[in-house]
Amino acid sequence: MASPTFWDSQERAQGVVQDLKNLRKVVEPLRDVLGRCEDLGELLAMAEEDPSILSEVQLELAELEPRIEQLEIRSLLNGANDDCGAILSVHAREGGLDANDWAEMLLGMYTAWAQHNGYSVELLDRSDDETAGITQATIAVRGESAYGYLKGEEGIHRLVRISPYNAEGKRQTSFAAVDVSPEIDDSVDIEIADKDVREDVFRASGAGGQHVNKTSSAIRLTHIPTGIAVQCQNERSQHKNRAAAWKMLRSRLARIEEEKREAEQLAKYQSKAMTGFGSQIRNYFLHPDQRVKDARTGFQMGNFHTVLGGDLQGFLDAFLRYRMMNMQPHANNG
Repeated sequence: MASPTFWDSQERAQGVVQDLKNLRKVVEPLRDVLGRCEDLGELLAMAEEDPSILSEVQLELAELEPRIEQLEIRSLLNGANDDCGAILSVHAREGGLDANDWAEMLLGMYTAWAQHNGYSVELLDRSDDETAGITQATIAVRGESAYGYLKGEEGIHRLVRISPYNAEGKRQTSFAAVDVSPEIDDSVDIEIADKDVREDVFRASGAGGQHVNKTSSAIRLTHIPTGIAVQCQNERSQHKNRAAAWKMLRSRLARIEEEKREAEQLAKYQSKAMTGFGSQIRNYFLHPDQRVKDARTGFQMGNFHTVLGGDLQGFLDAFLRYRMMNMQPHANNG
């Protein structure tokens, strides 16, 4: 950072600054905990001669335990791209209007979680349904280990409630799919041959102003070998939409490479079927009772609206522990 040419590349420089911030958030708390552990050792030695000091030992332990737990959680964010930002997409699936509404609710949930935890959020793409909710949307969440925390959210999210779109007041089950990829900057080499990518230009749909809807500014890129398709229509400029779409495509391909590495090294999860859109990872109930339960970890909360308001950290931390536990047997066998 002291180099006179450090700021010649703004994107690279900002990445280094963010790396430094991330490292400080680990090193400084670690130093604090290690120092307090030394002090605790001295207190214990003094307590052998003066039992009244035991109360101070208990107070110090009560303060140290949550700090150590947070460090343990942070140590689980050790994947190659865990410190990256996250590109998160929500897609309405089965359930008609309820699914569109549910997809928009999930988008709001992730946006609220990000904002409550000091992350920045940028809307990259959004397609509104004509009647209710969204058919799909993509956001970039940027900040410390955004991808490391959010990557466990990938999969199918199921909602059970009394449908506001059903005149008979019947219970409705609806589904939305969440896809999460690391936001890769230009310093990471992801090879994509031009012949492998098809570009389609089209008019933007949904909200966005008169200019957006009347010009062919939206871009869709399809990676032919994998079938991965990404699109961006949020900007007025076709050039900006194209740049954002290419970034999204590089991130999706980086995610595939990461999964291959993890599968080869540690058999990423117990079952490969537990990744992607073909799985149901979490159930959200508004009827007959309020609760949200993760199908993988068993972690649950009894207040649906609190979770939808962004209180996700318990689920995210539980998944990190679950992932570590399910990777361990494979690592031992290897």
